[in-house]
Amino acid sequence: MLEKVLIANRGEIALRVLRACKELGIPTVAVYSTADKELMHIRLADEAVCIGPAKASESYLNIPSIIAAAEISGATAIHPGYGFLAENADFAERVTDSGFIFIGPDADTIRLMGNKVSAIEAMKKAGVPCVPGSDGPLTDDNNAILKMGREIGFPVIIKAASGGGGRGMRVVHSEKDLIKSVALTQAEASAAFGDGTVYMEKFLTTPRHVEIQVLSDGQGNAIYLGDRDCSLQRRHQKVVEEAPAPGIPEALRKEVGERCRQACIDINYRGAGTFEFLYENEAFYFIEMNTRVQVEHPVTEMVTGVDIIKEQLRIAAGEKLSIKQEDVKIVGHSIECRINAENPKTFIPSPGTITHWHAPGGNGVRMDTHIYSGYKVPPNYDSLIGKLITYGENRDIALQRMRNALDEILVEGIQTNIPLHQEVIMQDSGFNKGGVDIHYLEKILGMH
Repeated sequence: MLEKVLIANRGEIALRVLRACKELGIPTVAVYSTADKELMHIRLADEAVCIGPAKASESYLNIPSIIAAAEISGATAIHPGYGFLAENADFAERVTDSGFIFIGPDADTIRLMGNKVSAIEAMKKAGVPCVPGSDGPLTDDNNAILKMGREIGFPVIIKAASGGGGRGMRVVHSEKDLIKSVALTQAEASAAFGDGTVYMEKFLTTPRHVEIQVLSDGQGNAIYLGDRDCSLQRRHQKVVEEAPAPGIPEALRKEVGERCRQACIDINYRGAGTFEFLYENEAFYFIEMNTRVQVEHPVTEMVTGVDIIKEQLRIAAGEKLSIKQEDVKIVGHSIECRINAENPKTFIPSPGTITHWHAPGGNGVRMDTHIYSGYKVPPNYDSLIGKLITYGENRDIALQRMRNALDEILVEGIQTNIPLHQEVIMQDSGFNKGGVDIHYLEKILGMH
């Protein structure tokens, strides 16, 4: 087993990793910024090292500081958590070049899956279903572009290859607008990114966001742990997640899960990972792979009984997977609500001191959080302060337990989005039925 793990993160995920290390008897090193010296996991870790000022770029994103902390403390492995440096291939490379174990895939795999074009190519080779598209940049042959548009089927979306942040994208609803839209997007891409390369994809109007959790040991063994539905989003940020995804035909789940499992073996993937898909009209379309543990991993743990973080640690130690695919059984249903320190209507962050905190309890209730009474939520980082997870024998029971838990939870001194979960989402008939699309939450928020 790993000799000593440095946890290169903060908040609830740092505490989650620490707990898994303690269960496996692994000593831990916490790193923290000057704004975070009161964090719960720092009190519980075997050692703690301050790595810089409050600004993330000078602490949690500061690669030399984190490597130095590992050297000083005698850590042998580094767990990146999620966010910050978790999917930074240069960080993974620096960790291993400095003689430490990176708890995650190797740098080349992170690079492969981090580039959308190379990720899609790798998935197509592995037989994972992808969004139909131009499979590369569009040429200046208008007839070929029109033919492609007809074959893909309208609406299509023209995207800049170097685009990001919602820029350099144009939806085209009919053939007559296609050529003009391609030219406009090329001009926009040239101006914004210095690269006029564009490609075409099928535009899905009301997709759901469904993802498949995988574990792979890099020794030829991989498993998938069912799926999750993360369609309830605001501004591309997930708000509620659940497992399994409601209303997907069992045969289709199995087929796509198996393809993801095989893809892990094909690319020699090592660690925990997630294949993200858009799902529409009983079809899956691969969009990207996350090469780290996800915020929403607990719902999968609840329905499978598999501790994903402990498996990450075992894989990093060179062990083979302790479970085979036939041992994976999905039992019951689990729902997670992200609890954020923010105004529930304007979504403006609400840092400050938590004067009173009471965690909900009862059968099938799990609360992953680092907060406590008297804890000061700093203004410097993401507003996530906890995750409330419920489990039930079926979805209705999990939902009722979530409503009960939201009634019990008490956070005073700051504003949180608990009223959004309580009064809007958990009371909504569409959500309660299950299977809403990725635009659904923004639509109901427009009404409220």
